[in-house]
Amino acid sequence: MDKKLAATKKYSFVNEFDMPAPRWIRTYPAGPYRFINREFFIISYETDPDILESILPPHLELLEPVVKYEFIRMPDSTGFGDYTETGQVIPVKYKGEEGTFTISMFLDCHAPIAGGREIWGFPKKLAKPKLFVEEDALIGILDYGSTRLATATMGYKHHKLDEEQVLQSLKKPIFLLKNIPGVDGKPEINQLTRTYLSDINVKGAWTGPGSLELHPHALAPISDLYIKKIVSVAHFVTDLTLPYGEVVEDYLKKK
Repeated sequence: MDKKLAATKKYSFVNEFDMPAPRWIRTYPAGPYRFINREFFIISYETDPDILESILPPHLELLEPVVKYEFIRMPDSTGFGDYTETGQVIPVKYKGEEGTFTISMFLDCHAPIAGGREIWGFPKKLAKPKLFVEEDALIGILDYGSTRLATATMGYKHHKLDEEQVLQSLKKPIFLLKNIPGVDGKPEINQLTRTYLSDINVKGAWTGPGSLELHPHALAPISDLYIKKIVSVAHFVTDLTLPYGEVVEDYLKKK
């Protein structure tokens, strides 16, 4: 075989997103993305509705003054590998359809950070979240650098939850604000996106006594959405698929 051809075959790559001019370095593959044994630990709490209203982009309505603080453990995901994330989502409504709006996410792996921001608009940052069982408690922690920002605890599997209710909650759409500037520093992409999880299998769901503590940080202001009262605590394990989404509002297009 010709040496030049052999070298081309050795180092060639698949342009999975059909770009006219693809990059040489690949950060993540094309979707959809399947997650096996994806574990959620969610503590929902009441907070100041005025702060939540100020965060929402146009066309989204606040359903209730509640924040869902989530820890998610993903040991087996196609393309993204093994990682953990944590963050805050709020219940919203778009043109009568109920869903959630994600306002912060902190991960410990680059590929899902890059993919999440570039494809859907997830507000992801690099940090050190962990979700684990310690003796008789489920523990979630978030460190940003050397600073502890969040600690969540729950009595491990004290009571079963209704798996059908968990399934229905996961079927609701995820709304995101996708912001990407152009190379000239001007707005290039400013969109409200919507994505539905699919092929969802809830493998177990539980609740128990829970607690959540948040600490301030200038670059990760999760504690600005302060805790008034814990509303619910949930722990569940799933298999599910994260597909591509759609743009429902383009804020840069002239009406």
